[in-house]
Formats: sequence, C-alpha cells, structure tokens
Amino acid sequence: MEINSNFTENAKNDFHLVVKARGGSQRAYADLMQRYKDSIYFMVLKMVNNKEDAMDLTVETFAKAFEKLEKYQPEYAFSTWLFRVATNNCIDFIRKKKLNTTSIHGLTDEDGEEKQLQIKADVLNPEETSIKKQQTEELRLLIQSLPARYRNLITLRYFDELSYEEIAQQLDLPLGTVKAQLFRARYLLGNIMNRFDRDDI
Repeated sequence: MEINSNFTENAKNDFHLVVKARGGSQRAYADLMQRYKDSIYFMVLKMVNNKEDAMDLTVETFAKAFEKLEKYQPEYAFSTWLFRVATNNCIDFIRKKKLNTTSIHGLTDEDGEEKQLQIKADVLNPEETSIKKQQTEELRLLIQSLPARYRNLITLRYFDELSYEEIAQQLDLPLGTVKAQLFRARYLLGNIMNRFDRDDI
C-alpha cells in the first residue's frame, strides 16, 4: 500500500497510524479517534441538529470506519475517507429517523438482558492472565477516547461493577435512560472490540 506523494504531513501521520491499526495496534485506533472525534462531532451536529444524536453518530462513525479499515485506500487522505463514512452514516440516520438497534445481536440474550462484556471467559493460566491484563489496559485506553457519557457508563458498569440502580443514582439519571445508554455504549464498543478479536485470529 503506497502513500500518496501529495499528502500533507497530517495525512502522512494518519496513514502511518492506519497501517499500525491494521497491524492490530489499539493505541493507533485510539489516536485516530482522538484526532478526529471533535471535528466529526461538529460536522455531524450540523447535519442532525441534535447533540445526543450527534454524539451517538460520532462514536458509530468510528466503529464503522474501524470495521471497514481494510477497505481504505491511500489515494485520498484518511480524514477525507472518514468524513465520507460519517456523512453516509448521517444520511442513513436521517432516512430512518432513528437508529435501528433492535436487530443487534451478540451483546444481549434472547430476553434482552445484557451479556457480560468480556475479553476472555475461560480459566486462565499465568501467561493468559498476563495477556488479559494487557488487553484490559488496552480496552481502558479505547474507553478513554470515547465521549464522556459512554466512558463514564462503561467504567461504572464494567470496571467499578455498579448495578444499574447505583449508576442511575450516582449520575442522577432515570433508570431507563441508564439502561438505554448502556445498550448503545456496549454496542458501539463491542463493534470495535470485535474488530480486535478478528485481528488476533
């Protein structure tokens, strides 16, 4: 994969991060999110004119972009490609009027209850324990790059292990809001984690 000789320094830096991300570097994914999450958010906000929808669509844009990263070709700057992904995502959202989350499988069971967000569920030997610890730290790094609303919810639920009721009380939110936002957060983070799982195969 050859880099476009007309790229700016920023575009060249992005290209090198994309190469690292394709090689399985979670830090590279996080760096790309950190670079563009604000500009993507404000572009999306202009299109949908709703702050909460814009935040959701921003995170979803990165999830979709990372899912399709193998398809990115450096004929154009990564930022150009990423903004195209964001624009298409917004157009789909506007057409549907609401995001279709009812067809999402894999993070909830048949009764709609959440499944545990786990890196590995088996009994681990010392080497695997070390790997899991490293993966957990990489997951924390990814979470830190998410918008504050999702970062707080995921941290409280999966690292602090608080109940829905405790989270609702701590954040002063209705219980239903906490459940709905956690479902969204699990889905978006799950998309990114699934990408890493495939890279490990």
